[in-house]
Amino acid sequence: MTAPHIPILRQGRVHKSLDVQTVPKLGTDEPAAEISFACADMIKYDLHKMGSARAALKKFSCQELVDITKRAGEIFLNDALPVGTEGAMQTPEDYVLSLASTSGLPHALIRMNMKRLGGIFADIDTIFRGLTRGLDWAVLDKGYGEQGGAPVSFSATTNELAVILPSNSPAVNALWIPAIAMKVPVLLKPGREEPWTPWRIMQAFIKAGAPAEAFSLYPTQHDGSGTIIRRAGRVMLFGDDSTVKQYEHDPRIEVHGTGYSKFIIGEDEIDQWEKYIDTIVESVSANSGRSCICTSTIVVPRHGDAIATAVAKRLAEIKPLAQDDPNAKLSGFANPMFAEWINDAVEKGLKSGGATDVTAQFREGERFQQRDGMNYLQPTLIRVDSFDQELAIREFLFPFASVVECPQAEMLDKIGYSLVVTAVTKDIEWINRLFDCPHIDRLNIGNVPTNRIKWDQPHEGNLFEFLYTRRSFQIAEIA
Repeated sequence: MTAPHIPILRQGRVHKSLDVQTVPKLGTDEPAAEISFACADMIKYDLHKMGSARAALKKFSCQELVDITKRAGEIFLNDALPVGTEGAMQTPEDYVLSLASTSGLPHALIRMNMKRLGGIFADIDTIFRGLTRGLDWAVLDKGYGEQGGAPVSFSATTNELAVILPSNSPAVNALWIPAIAMKVPVLLKPGREEPWTPWRIMQAFIKAGAPAEAFSLYPTQHDGSGTIIRRAGRVMLFGDDSTVKQYEHDPRIEVHGTGYSKFIIGEDEIDQWEKYIDTIVESVSANSGRSCICTSTIVVPRHGDAIATAVAKRLAEIKPLAQDDPNAKLSGFANPMFAEWINDAVEKGLKSGGATDVTAQFREGERFQQRDGMNYLQPTLIRVDSFDQELAIREFLFPFASVVECPQAEMLDKIGYSLVVTAVTKDIEWINRLFDCPHIDRLNIGNVPTNRIKWDQPHEGNLFEFLYTRRSFQIAEIA
């Protein structure tokens, strides 16, 4: 069977480019897919026409688009959908195999992410209510209405939501799915190793009855990505700190960078630390540690050595397995050089002093492993002496975390920016301080893993407030 060709999608129209690149199956020279690449000039031209894509969505009521979104979720999970340009169809199992072949993700993790995405489609009403604080969908149809007994009006900030997607996890696509029900077209630049999920979601929407014009997919190089970032009305940008830092003050761009999520235990609960080990292990290792909501630093007032040992022993049980093994929880790296770079960064930090790899005494072999033509990094738990150690606040694309002791009174001054903080405490005064802390984006109080997301709460930015702005208005009778 020849590898499918993933084309450019220009407002629903398939376009096969002269610039074609091959993505190989990991560990082989066999092609997994051929991908058409869009040039910057094409993207510039198409961006000028996105008003027609929004007009196509505005012909539908929000309730109709909600119903389409729910149908699309069922289709995404269960149906065979078009893939490529030769009339081939991709079953859900084909999708799992294709994504595994280019991303390094084990099948079990892909299926878990599929289920998670399916929940986004199904819960679109709940998500909208959470993001809008209870707004009626019909307000977007008319442009005005009431909320909480007061008159409200909203207008769109853009004709399109552009998303620069990474390759590390299919679940990141959850963040743009609700835009369709909000009547905003999407323009996606997929990660090189992960065109499969955005393509499949778009095909599911189209089969469910959404207008094809609302969907654009542009695999492209850096110049094309730059054009999207500079010219699109609203941009969701994923990347490391060096990539997103330059855009963090641009109101058009919602940056999704390193999460630096933390799990902290208060003075009142620390002597019962054994009760929270399962939650800490899940927080560190879920989705192979590839999510920005995974814990990268564990902060405790005491018992740091014992906690580090207990967590390290559990993490060391997670080993590289065959991708089709149902117990596989560790992902390989699509870019083998990246695994080596991360491993070298960890070793450099250890050699600088004040840090110990506690997992080394429990795991089999070295951290860096090769299997089935792929590179793996085995989970790593570091015990650091203080927040001054360079590995105390680091985040990598594998199950990695540090344990640091710090007096409770100093924690909030030391932890720095955190996308998610889980704080295990019943201390009301400290809980109030946590709620008042400006550099915590998302806060869980109690025994909640940092990776557990409730989608009716904003996640690293509020999509509705990003795509719509509130307008003041009055309506007077005309004689």
